[in-house]
Amino acid sequence: MLSRIQESLKQKLPFVVYCKPNSDAMLGLFQKDSSLNYLEDFSQQGFVLAPFDSNQKSIFIPTSNADFFSEKIESKTIEESKTLSLHYSEEEKQRFEQLVTQMISEINKGQIHKIVASRKEEFLPKSLDVVQLFEKLIHKYPTAFRYWFYHPEIGMWLGATPEKLVSIQNGILQTMAYAGTQKFEGTLEVEWQEKEREEQQFVTDFITKALQPESEQITVSNPYTSQAGTLLHIRTDISAKLKSGFSIKNIIEKLHPTPAVCGQPKDLAKAFILEHERYNRKYYSGFLGELNRQNASELYVNLRCMEIETDKVYFYIGCGITKDSNPEKEFFETLNKSVTMKSLF
Repeated sequence: MLSRIQESLKQKLPFVVYCKPNSDAMLGLFQKDSSLNYLEDFSQQGFVLAPFDSNQKSIFIPTSNADFFSEKIESKTIEESKTLSLHYSEEEKQRFEQLVTQMISEINKGQIHKIVASRKEEFLPKSLDVVQLFEKLIHKYPTAFRYWFYHPEIGMWLGATPEKLVSIQNGILQTMAYAGTQKFEGTLEVEWQEKEREEQQFVTDFITKALQPESEQITVSNPYTSQAGTLLHIRTDISAKLKSGFSIKNIIEKLHPTPAVCGQPKDLAKAFILEHERYNRKYYSGFLGELNRQNASELYVNLRCMEIETDKVYFYIGCGITKDSNPEKEFFETLNKSVTMKSLF
């Protein structure tokens, strides 16, 4: 697979290499030409990379125009990173805290319950070997969906996301509601604040309501603490038995973007983000994954990700804002989240 990756990079041909959660198989889809394909409808077969803003087009690598590879990942011990000192500029901190303050003010008007604030952080590594970086990412975060996506016209993205948007197979849909963040300190026995439990319930209620028109039956687990790399979140598992003739297009349009990456109500929160965040999220907090491969679809929310340029790396990080949020605390939450990706360098 490595030689095919190098060949595709040299010829500037699109590809995606990925590993599913808790799987030791590395899968790869290598496009045969450099064309830029878009997702036209949800009946297509291939791999999709969708942006946060659903009004923008989704990039697609169709299986009909690509070679598929699969190989077993050899087990490997990754040396633990040294404790990182979290550098930041005061200007960056003030800018983000100002955004959070604006969001709290908007929430207090009563129409919006939650808005997700995010930011983009530039990082200049001493050296940048993307093959080695991806290998580290695979082994360090085995429970995440890990990927490396490249297209000469949109750039290079890597990530290890813990959050499934949706998987559908044999008429059964599975998804999850994620919210709240704490640093993992060696135990899952932690206390969650009311603000975080409320935020998680927003996500759960949104998803179950969105699924009802396409579902015969919906099952929801109790919330529980889940580890994702160096962080803990509150998680609820949701499954649904879908109606015959269900529409995956309708399901995705209802779910994306979820309150975990956008807010609630979705349309109002999204409009506020697009107007006030003052940067382009691109594919961060969009979704990606297999569409209609072997009669199944498995899509993930694009979190814990980075965009790579020649000698620069951009991290995308965010946090959920409610009426009880503290702007400074939320900024430091984004710093803690950035460790997931920074620890690979």
